[in-house]
Amino acid sequence: MAEAPIKFGILGCANIARKLSRAIRLSPNSELYAIGSRSVERAAKFAKDNGFPDSAKVYGSYDAVLDDPEVDAVYMPLPTSLHVKWAVLAAGKKKHLLLEKPVALNVAELDLILEACESAGVQIMDATMWMHHPRTAKMEEFLFDSSRFGELKFVHSSFSFAADKNFLENDIRVKPDLDALGALGDAGWYCIRAILWAADYRLPKSVVSLGGTVLNSAGVIIACGASMEWDDGKTATFHCSFTANMTMDATVVGTNGVLRVNDFVIPYEENRASFLSAAEKPGIDENLQEWEPVPAEETVVATESPQEALMVSEFSRLVGNIKFRGASPEKRWPELSRKTQVVLDAVKASIDNSDQVIEC
Repeated sequence: MAEAPIKFGILGCANIARKLSRAIRLSPNSELYAIGSRSVERAAKFAKDNGFPDSAKVYGSYDAVLDDPEVDAVYMPLPTSLHVKWAVLAAGKKKHLLLEKPVALNVAELDLILEACESAGVQIMDATMWMHHPRTAKMEEFLFDSSRFGELKFVHSSFSFAADKNFLENDIRVKPDLDALGALGDAGWYCIRAILWAADYRLPKSVVSLGGTVLNSAGVIIACGASMEWDDGKTATFHCSFTANMTMDATVVGTNGVLRVNDFVIPYEENRASFLSAAEKPGIDENLQEWEPVPAEETVVATESPQEALMVSEFSRLVGNIKFRGASPEKRWPELSRKTQVVLDAVKASIDNSDQVIEC
């Protein structure tokens, strides 16, 4: 007999919650069970607009979702300033937690969340969707093949988009009381995670912001960059912005090979994604006019499910292991969240201290 699906409650009606509602519907081991908002009318409209079943529970508060004994897990897309309060409450109610990024305003807040989850024995995972695309596993095969890629030397990542006037004035991501990390927390999180991923999650020795950080009138970051250095000499840089043209780029350079991907956060197409790799060391022809060979081997990876549905399915699998088989929570995911937050905190500290070098 097939196990019952994991019943999800969603806290809040944020725009990203529309995407995750669809992901939960598409995931075979998950169920859209409840939605809570600050008003029951808003929650009901969200449920109607986003394909919730007629049987779904509609609540006019977040507490009501957490108090529902049928809810197994909650997806939390609330403003970052609210994460520590509601995540700790959710863990206290034995609800497994899929938490939108950035997971916290700083690592001290995140540690409170992680301690609550560990104490309650519940699974926590951050919603970094690209990590669950099968392309990511395929790229790892190349990166960790020492004969093809070699030793990691340098990583660069960028995530930027040119937000409109309304976003820059009214979005929660530019409000100091809601998401004080701004572009660093929203877009920079992905860049930092990509760098750590390429470095096999080894933390850098030091971090320094690159200068030229752009703040809005309320002091929230809307563009910034940083560089990182490891003890063994490898380096990395990233740039994130709400005011530059769309980029989602990552370039990873090794002693033998190079990997390039131009849509690592959200693939150009939902059901297929590709990356470029080069394992042969190119040269320049004798006339100094052309590369020999052209380093551009494309690998295409197809998927029947979008990456966010694969994320939900993996999270639900872990929750199911705990609920039905008495397993312990998987520790890898909270560890990755914490490492990403540690580096993000260091970047923020460098920015706040006039581009000072910060030890990690």
